[in-house]
Formats: sequence, C-alpha cells, structure tokens
Amino acid sequence: MTVSMTGTARIERGLDVALSLVGLVASAPFVALAALAMAVRDPGPVFFRDEREGRDGRSFHLLKLRTMVVGGDHLLDELLATDPEAHDEWFRFYRLERDPRVASGAARWVRKLSIDELPQLFNVFRGDMSLVGPRPLPKEILDTFDAEFVALRRTVKPGLTGLWQVEGRSDLDMTGLEELDRRYLAEPSLGKDLRILVRTPVAVLAGTGAY
Repeated sequence: MTVSMTGTARIERGLDVALSLVGLVASAPFVALAALAMAVRDPGPVFFRDEREGRDGRSFHLLKLRTMVVGGDHLLDELLATDPEAHDEWFRFYRLERDPRVASGAARWVRKLSIDELPQLFNVFRGDMSLVGPRPLPKEILDTFDAEFVALRRTVKPGLTGLWQVEGRSDLDMTGLEELDRRYLAEPSLGKDLRILVRTPVAVLAGTGAY
C-alpha cells in the first residue's frame, strides 16, 4: 500500500471499503454463532480490543472475537514459569500451540478457521487497516525487532491478511515473519495484494499452521 493518495492508493482504498463491507455482512452469522458459543462456554465480553500500531506509527484498537477465558493471563504466566519447553516456544513464536488461556471446544475451532479475526473487517472499513499488509503486532513483539524494520512496517497499513497468513501462519517464528514482511514491502503492488487475497481462503480452510 502506498503512503500518498495516488490513483493506485485510491483503488486500494476503494477495494478495502467495498470488500470489507461485503465481508462484514457475509460473515455476520458466523461471527454471531461463534460469539454465542464462546459466551455459553465463558461468559464475558464478546469482543477483545487491543492497541496496535498502524501506518506512520498511529495507534488503533484492533478488534477480535474473544476466544480466551476471562482473566486467563495468569495461566500463561504460570505455564511459562514452570515449563521450559513452553517458555522456549513462547519466546520464539510469541504464541503456543496449547495456550492455556484459550477456552476449550468451539474457541479452538474459531481460532483455527480465523473466525476470531473477522471483526477486523471493521478496522479495514474504518481505515485503520487494509485487507492486505503486514500482520498487526502487539507492542511487546514489535519491541523485539530492530528500529529499521519497525520503521519499514510503518510505511503501510497493517493487513487483515498477508504473506504470513498464506505462507505458514503459526508455523513461522518471528524471523520467518520478518522475512515475509520484508519480501512484501520490497515491492508492494495491487497485483500482489489481489493474489494474496485469492490465496487466503484456501490457506484458512487448509488450516496449515493454525492454532
């Protein structure tokens, strides 16, 4: 995605608005069912809001369906303090295949199929994100990268999908994520974005590297 509102950028923004609106309408039943299943399993807020960094370093609140138990962070802390393998996995990937915070049952399928990410279509519609771009990362993960790479990521909006989602997802550690982001940002183009969009549903349904 380009920084200035060039002709290509206008087309990209138009696609973001149009496709995110269609996506919000089409996904509403799936989001509602997933939210209901989670509410039955663990009553609490339906959505999870987290501050993330967007283009030019501007912060925004990313939306996700909540799939973790309320107040579950202490479960992660306890696991990392007592399980060396989990500790190493966390600080390599910043996620766990068996995260103790994730509610059992439907929540794991919601995450596997990325249904929990669908509310980010609203972030795309608002202009916080684009349909395609680097993954929006929490601050604690961004702080592990060097300043040059973080500055490079700030030249575009983060994306709902991107090379990370179609070429590995959770199988990739942070080094792999950086390599894919650099490859994407070296030559961003509308054609590349459209190819990633086409590949995304196949990657999600295949479930490769998802947990």
